[in-house]
Amino acid sequence: MEKGTKENPWQLKTPPLTSEYQMYRDVKDGKDVIVCTVGTTVLLYDARCLNDLHEMLKTHGDWMELGSADEQKPAKEGTVEAWGRSAGNPVGGWYGLKKGLRGRFGMYIPPLMEELGLAELEHNAKNNRMRAK
Repeated sequence: MEKGTKENPWQLKTPPLTSEYQMYRDVKDGKDVIVCTVGTTVLLYDARCLNDLHEMLKTHGDWMELGSADEQKPAKEGTVEAWGRSAGNPVGGWYGLKKGLRGRFGMYIPPLMEELGLAELEHNAKNNRMRAK
């Protein structure tokens, strides 16, 4: 059975390997999305973030800090989180699609990138980084 479907989601862990969550691809309102379920919380990300982030990391050429933050908190400059909400990224803003829950891009998308073989990811207690494969 194909992985990454609602019936067979990716089983992932946050970068520090402390929490488990699931992700799968779906279509919502005609848009290709990644559904992220953390406990009872459901987040949605624009699925094009996978290719866009991979391309940005290849151009960056080195390790980049993840910098995960909730939507209500500012993201540290120069991090994956900051890029995932920047007006300068390919979608011109947030890859997170659910108002109030658009943050944590730097927490939940990098492990999926690692699972898909698109990136290397550190698994330290804090301050993890990633780079393109």
